Amino acid sequence: MKFSSKIQACELSPIRKFHPYVLAAEAKGRKVHHLNIGQPDIETPKAFFDAVSNFGKAVLEYAPSTGVECYLEAVRDYYTNLGFPITCDDIMATHGGSEALEIIMSCILEDGDEILIPEPFYPNYSTFVEITGASIRPIPTDPEKGYRYATREQIEPLINAHTRAILVTNPGNPTGVVLNHQEMRLLADIAKEHEIFLISDEVYREIVYTGEKLSSMLEFQDAAENVIVVDSVSKRFSSCGARVGALISRNQELMAQAMKICQGRLCAATLDQVGAAAMYRELPAEYYTSVREEYQRRRDTVVESLSKIPGIRFSHPDGAFYVMATLPVDDAEKLQYFLLEEFEDHGETVMYTPAESFYATPGKGRNEIRIAYVTNPAELSRSIELLGLGIAAYNARGEKA
Repeated sequence: MKFSSKIQACELSPIRKFHPYVLAAEAKGRKVHHLNIGQPDIETPKAFFDAVSNFGKAVLEYAPSTGVECYLEAVRDYYTNLGFPITCDDIMATHGGSEALEIIMSCILEDGDEILIPEPFYPNYSTFVEITGASIRPIPTDPEKGYRYATREQIEPLINAHTRAILVTNPGNPTGVVLNHQEMRLLADIAKEHEIFLISDEVYREIVYTGEKLSSMLEFQDAAENVIVVDSVSKRFSSCGARVGALISRNQELMAQAMKICQGRLCAATLDQVGAAAMYRELPAEYYTSVREEYQRRRDTVVESLSKIPGIRFSHPDGAFYVMATLPVDDAEKLQYFLLEEFEDHGETVMYTPAESFYATPGKGRNEIRIAYVTNPAELSRSIELLGLGIAAYNARGEKA
């Protein structure tokens, strides 16, 4: 049987591919502490479940391809209240932010095209781009300079005749970088000047620790034809399993092209949209504040715990809930196999996400990892302790060899 060369060029998710080894470790009676996946343990708001329980209709019908009216209106009002007025015509409901990205890439990329993405980046971006026949041209960053990338000097030399878009995550996954207003303005200007799209993945918008006003690329109305925003309820409301997102753009030609795919897959799930709408409608501002403060406590725990491990270097994130760390080992993926197959401390071990797949530049990230701080501070403290013990045991084994 023959398979598509485009799908064969894609890799398995580095965030999920160790699952069989986790099962094997648990079969041996070990507890595996998870630092690998952005699945928060914060309770999903009750408003979601109440809305689904009280749905009340006798038939669960197809939703409109653009989305259920109450969900589109809730998203519209959410952005309007933030100071970024949009209309329901600027929004399409999607199966999470992931489908929004898939739709966007299908609409704007084809064989031979390029998209600029600052590295390290969320590795599933590679799948969404490569399946179109396009490729990622990375914008290199330096951990010693805080992974900043939004300068003309870093971006414009990479733009060529094949460039179709710039894709950024703000706040950043995996770096925790939060763009300031001047950097966002510059990105919008570059996109306008070069007549390319600016795709802004904003699913972590509320999780910012610097006290700045919440932002969106939608504020630049003069770049309305260029800007595309990706959003989701997964992280905002700790409802990853709901799979409800949004593709947002004032570029009506783009939205018309996206409609072809939306109609082809019929609709996003009706009940999940109804539940998502209720969370947008019913949760007070204090909800967002309390969640942000909890993640800040978790970040501070991880930063303090990492600082106790000899030889490790790490970023200090201003947003989202991830830390990038450089380990004092030869290969972070080899260490992960060791931690799951050979290492344990009092019946416990730990897993993270090796970071090589977060880079498009060959060879980069081999001894780096991404840590997701999505569990309670006590759990995080123990997880980082296990990481330090595991590193010491791994390196000691190498020295003996």
